[in-house]
Amino acid sequence: MKTSRSRLFATLVLTGGALVFGMLLAGGGSLTPASYSAPGPQRVGAGDTMVVGLPSFADMAEAVLPAVVTVRAVTIGTTRQGTNPFEFFFGPRDQGPSEPREFRGEGAGSGFVVSADGWIVTNNHVIDGATSVEVIMANRALPAEVKGKDPATDLALLKIEAAEDLPFLALGDSDRLRVGDWVMAVGSPLFLQQSVTVGIVSAMGRSDLNITDRSFENFIQTDAAINRGNSGGPLVDLRGEVVGINTAMNFGAENIGFSVPVNTLAAIFDQLKSTGRVRRGYLGVNITNLDHDVAEAFGVASTDGALVQEVVPRSPAQEAGLRNGDIIIGVDDRPVTDTRHLIDYVSAKAPGSKIELELVRGGKVMRSTLTLQERPEGETVAAEPEPGEEGATEWLGLQYQDLTPGLRQMHGIPDAIRGVWVTDVAPTSPLVDEQVQPGDVISEVNGEPVASVEEFDARVGDIGSGQFARLYVRRLAGGDAAQGFFAVVRVP
Repeated sequence: MKTSRSRLFATLVLTGGALVFGMLLAGGGSLTPASYSAPGPQRVGAGDTMVVGLPSFADMAEAVLPAVVTVRAVTIGTTRQGTNPFEFFFGPRDQGPSEPREFRGEGAGSGFVVSADGWIVTNNHVIDGATSVEVIMANRALPAEVKGKDPATDLALLKIEAAEDLPFLALGDSDRLRVGDWVMAVGSPLFLQQSVTVGIVSAMGRSDLNITDRSFENFIQTDAAINRGNSGGPLVDLRGEVVGINTAMNFGAENIGFSVPVNTLAAIFDQLKSTGRVRRGYLGVNITNLDHDVAEAFGVASTDGALVQEVVPRSPAQEAGLRNGDIIIGVDDRPVTDTRHLIDYVSAKAPGSKIELELVRGGKVMRSTLTLQERPEGETVAAEPEPGEEGATEWLGLQYQDLTPGLRQMHGIPDAIRGVWVTDVAPTSPLVDEQVQPGDVISEVNGEPVASVEEFDARVGDIGSGQFARLYVRRLAGGDAAQGFFAVVRVP
């Protein structure tokens, strides 16, 4: 009996202790300190309904919005009188001479103030060609003067005069951004002023989008909604600092937008402000990054560097003796890991500056010194071609023939371009992925020039199984201009 009572007493004590311990935990007893690695969730709701969610962005929006403006651009021009929609389909009707008629076009974008005395950043495409520009802020419209434009990066600088100091945004550091960071896009989408959207950085270094000059495309991709009218507005981080300038959206998707990194703006801001334009150093090469196959094909151990696809005639690169197939691995004793490093470094140099390149040619390291030029802005029916000797290399999936005088006359191929003329590319050809097309001219095989089908077949035939074939391809770009690039494929 005593044993049963003792067991009952012990059970009651243990139960009571457990209840007390549970009450301490429920009451928030500080037995384990809170982690400082991330902020705790914020409880939002009313009454008996409680929701655990992310921290509010309201304070940041409240701080940023006063410095974000709407940019209104007005264009006045003339057009032919009497234009009607049917002319688009059927052409203009013969109604005799028409009188020019004045028209007025209006567009709107966004921008943000970067100094208390009224300097404003926006996109070049927002104000390009405008007759007059005004800035709308705090329910007032102020005339703005376009002080600087840079079409290559799609950036522009405006100036307004205000009676008082204006709120402005600080420029951050876009190089510190990481994929997954929170960002806020602010602007006037679809004329809806002072709109805020929030998302994350989806990717960095997006290029080849044909939005701006391809040499300078280095976009931040974000899923913070960017729509028409957001162009020129700021993309800000959680510090409230500008990390990007919202520029474009992908119409075929939802919430895929692109912003120019703010460090691109910082690099040219002083030139835009002082001279209204940007002067950049110019090397005169068409370059591309290396992947593992291309590196192996050129006999280098690393994918670091920039492969010279083409040397522009009468450029600093040509004068210094650079050739297609050179791999630039350094500039002024700085390593070049990819094309972005080289482009950014050279374009930041003033025209007339001297630079020293370190490059690999034929497995040997060389150095070349050159003087940069200024980067340029933004280059009767012939008879039927005579039949030429055709040839085919089965594994390449190509049909090609000699460059005959008839072909040269019909297609305007300069005498300086030698090689074989590609007449067809099979759908199963490995060169499809290398963008080779009918009408291209293959002028080299593994660095050796070819001037005929016979030479081409011999050069390709000498490449062993499992080795790489480096074909240098020329594509006519109008007049005497021709674009050059390497097509690299492995022999089966």
